[in-house]
Amino acid sequence: MLDKVKELIGDVQAFKATSKEEVEAFRIKYLGSKGLLKDLFAEFKNVDAELRKDFGQALNNLKKSAEKKVTELNDALESATEDKGVYGDLTRPSEPINLGSRHPISLVKNQIIEVFNRIGFTVSEGPEIEDDWHNFTALNLPEYHPARDMQDTFFIEKNPDTLLRTHTSSVQVRYMENNEPPIRTISPGRVFRNEDISARAHCIFHQVEGLYIDTDVSFADLKQTLLYFTKEMFGKSKIRLRPSYFPFTEPSAEVDIYWGLETETDYRITKGTGWLEIMGCGMVDPNVLKNCNIDPTKYSGYAFGMGIERIAMLLYQIPDIRMFYENDKRFLEQFKSVI
Repeated sequence: MLDKVKELIGDVQAFKATSKEEVEAFRIKYLGSKGLLKDLFAEFKNVDAELRKDFGQALNNLKKSAEKKVTELNDALESATEDKGVYGDLTRPSEPINLGSRHPISLVKNQIIEVFNRIGFTVSEGPEIEDDWHNFTALNLPEYHPARDMQDTFFIEKNPDTLLRTHTSSVQVRYMENNEPPIRTISPGRVFRNEDISARAHCIFHQVEGLYIDTDVSFADLKQTLLYFTKEMFGKSKIRLRPSYFPFTEPSAEVDIYWGLETETDYRITKGTGWLEIMGCGMVDPNVLKNCNIDPTKYSGYAFGMGIERIAMLLYQIPDIRMFYENDKRFLEQFKSVI
């Protein structure tokens, strides 16, 4: 009987397993309620008195060996399973990473910012929910001014008026209130107007507006800045300025670039003229400077503004402004290769 126990100890120490099921079967065989150890302990009373000490020690060794073997095998299998679950086969080829792309509006906005950064314009930002003062009144648009009708917007509450901003000119007002000239900044951001949604218009769109305030700033400075921008952005070196009206600039102008008439698309987007409107501009009205606590007798400046969607539609020949907001992956994936 003692030799049988010693043989079982050797079997336990030599046992190996590749699954938890095998370990459990081993545990039941030796340590279960109907296992070998229970039967051997039941035989203990039948062992000769002079052998009981050695037999008892052997049984204890067998029990400890079986328990230790079960613990070691379970730990080893759990460790192997965890490594495989977390890391898998570390020698396998890596999974391809599905790269996304920037939205075309972000691409164009970043291009515009980069162009103006080269000539010293910083970037300023402001809230999308504005009060009447910063969105209208400070910009020479007092209450009941008819020009407000051009910017029919979304009001959040009345008394006092709180609304979704209709242009990023409100950011320029805030910047002038908190900074002294010289000021040279651009204000990109999302704006809102109560427009009928169509292929060419949307109630949500993005603008970049620029502002330069200093001593002896002239319209010639404005024209040279815009010429530089059109060359860098479009590669076009011919622009024209048509007289226009904006409440916050005087004089004011619309800026056209000569797009050319080389393709059928050129004829369509320029209506056969070759000229294409891209932005509005003008010299900052003295009343706007006064409203922002800047002395108009000492300082002058110019401002300009453009719609980012309009620029993106020109650069990428996108026919419908609604495509920017539909989140169609087939449309967005076309810009993966664009830096």
